[in-house]
Amino acid sequence: MKARIWGARGSLPVALNHKQIRAKLVTALEGAIGRNLDTPGKVADYVDHELSFDVRGTYGGNSSCVEVEAWHAGVHEHIILDLGSGVRPLAGAKLAHYGPGQPQTYHVFMSHLHWDHIMGFPFFTPAYIPGNRIIIYGCHRELETAFRRQQEPISFPVPFDELPATIEFVQMTPGVPLQLRDVTVTAKLQLHAGDSYGYRLEQGGKAMVYSTDSEHKLDNASEHAAFVDFFRDADLVIFDAMYTLEDSISAKADWGHSSSVVGVELCQLAGVRQLCLFHHEPIYDDARISRVLAETRRYAEVTCEAPLEIVSAYDGMEITL
Repeated sequence: MKARIWGARGSLPVALNHKQIRAKLVTALEGAIGRNLDTPGKVADYVDHELSFDVRGTYGGNSSCVEVEAWHAGVHEHIILDLGSGVRPLAGAKLAHYGPGQPQTYHVFMSHLHWDHIMGFPFFTPAYIPGNRIIIYGCHRELETAFRRQQEPISFPVPFDELPATIEFVQMTPGVPLQLRDVTVTAKLQLHAGDSYGYRLEQGGKAMVYSTDSEHKLDNASEHAAFVDFFRDADLVIFDAMYTLEDSISAKADWGHSSSVVGVELCQLAGVRQLCLFHHEPIYDDARISRVLAETRRYAEVTCEAPLEIVSAYDGMEITL
């Protein structure tokens, strides 16, 4: 399996403004002083190897959307986790690859139905192409209602019933595995307003967990143990690390999100190989997200319960299990 991040932000999409772009340019040019960057190759090498990621790139601004590539007997299963604004560039990539004349089936698993996680669906190009099949899975009874409501005329010009693709909704039950060829998908209830659900995907001895919009109460031992079991021996856990630990247990307690520190603790106890920090706070700029990543890595080294690779999600990131 391969995970591809199309949207890593939480709550709402954000974009770099002119001041942030200027700050990156100034930092990059100051670092170039005296380096004799007089050829394109030298410039590229400086950008790629001397500048930190938060200067040369960006963690992006699209809201939650992760693609999972899974192949079985030469057949590519399109699996999508959440339909935030990141699904729009995902759709563009699919259309560029397959064109309108090769119908595809898309399996979409919804963590929950808050707007930042469904807002991309009206711009998901495959929904407008006859022959495509879109199957939306979730544990909420209001699953279909949420998608229909945001396309009512008062909110969007194309009503849901006018979408040419075949769109289906499948109700899942937490803890009951669902099989997509040789990919097993299991949902788990999480603490969030209106409930959210994490997903564990397993194929060929590999496992990944997508757990966003999930709050973890430090004094709830049974819940703690249940998540350790859910994460157990996963190759990758994509984890809601929206807040600092201090905020998650004080000013923003009961807001339905977690911290990178809690993610490290759960993953170390579960023997996870790689932790991906996800659902970034929209007010954080690239430099702040990079500091969170560095601090999280230092914390993991100090606790040293088990070796754990830690990365921070950005739009366009690919992680092969």
